[in-house]
Amino acid sequence: MTHALVIGAGPAGLMAAEVLADAGHAVTIADAMPSFGRKFLMAGKSGLNITKDEPADRFLAAYGDVPSALRDAVARFGPDDVIKWVEGLGQAHFTGSTGRVFPQTMKASPLLRSWLQRLGRMGAVQQRRWRWVGWDGTAIAFETPDGRMTVDPDVTILALGGASWAKLGANGDWSKLLPDDVVPFQPANFGLAVPWSSYVQPHFGSPIKSVMMQAATLRTRGECVLTSHGLEGGGIYMLGPALREGHPLIIDLKPDWSLEKLRVALAKPRGKNSLSNHLRKTVRLEPAQIALLAEFGRPYPDDLGGLIKGLPIPHDGPRPMDEAISTAGGVRFDALTGDLMLSARPGVFCAGEMLDWEAPTGGYLITACLATGRHAALGACRFLAGRD
Repeated sequence: MTHALVIGAGPAGLMAAEVLADAGHAVTIADAMPSFGRKFLMAGKSGLNITKDEPADRFLAAYGDVPSALRDAVARFGPDDVIKWVEGLGQAHFTGSTGRVFPQTMKASPLLRSWLQRLGRMGAVQQRRWRWVGWDGTAIAFETPDGRMTVDPDVTILALGGASWAKLGANGDWSKLLPDDVVPFQPANFGLAVPWSSYVQPHFGSPIKSVMMQAATLRTRGECVLTSHGLEGGGIYMLGPALREGHPLIIDLKPDWSLEKLRVALAKPRGKNSLSNHLRKTVRLEPAQIALLAEFGRPYPDDLGGLIKGLPIPHDGPRPMDEAISTAGGVRFDALTGDLMLSARPGVFCAGEMLDWEAPTGGYLITACLATGRHAALGACRFLAGRD
């Protein structure tokens, strides 16, 4: 039996191990942490969104302009395949109103436990606290609880994750071992740092719902949450690439109202109502929206309707990278073959978040990690078959 080594025990690495073991290869999975799948478990803390049930063309479009290798991987292992795979692990699932798919338990731990048990039955050896430290000739070197170890596999899959959530093992330190092949990391799916005054403090934790947000050419309809550090939430995450480059954030607080309709409503007599009450009653703005408008709109212009339709939000860019859900940057696709093998190191493949790509939350990120793990493993199988 040929020996396949998988370094990294997140979704991409475990999927690669499963494909290789299923193809009849002897597999060793090595991870630097005391337990496998730590970031995967954190992703499921508030509900594991494993994929999104939507047409294939719309699903692929969510990734934007990505290299063909990543697009091919997701096209060949998309939402339907992920759902069947979850069912194969004995995990019931449900689909929410927005198409997001979750395990019935909402947690990642039952799925991960079942997955590791299946890998064990397939003969995959699971090594914990094995930290990859580079190459020793053709061999792979690790620091382990028993000292330095080397492994000389027939094929290797690197699935080492990105550079956010260092305490869970995703610190990006591995990039020092591939200095010529890596684009510097940047935060993705991040909170936006906004300098608030004390006026907004009572509204921390409040959602800003059903608004249209824009940064440069990116636009999204969604919501965000006021936090002590700034703005957080899916609507902000979707604008990440533009906000990261410093483009201003513009929010339309009433996207379903025309400017003319707003002006007519605002022109109604206020009587003894304060402006805040007038906005609440005539325009139906929520208190948190009114606070946001006051924070960055005062002194109010004569055309308050125009401000409501396009409120500029000054910001200081992304919150620190270690707080981000994921990262952009990583191994360059032009350093890889179409099978995700490092051109400079035949037999070494890369998968998951360590690749230079980013995806929105909502099931896209985990699906693509699973898909690229599978894609790299199938490439490794072809490599071994061609070598033999």
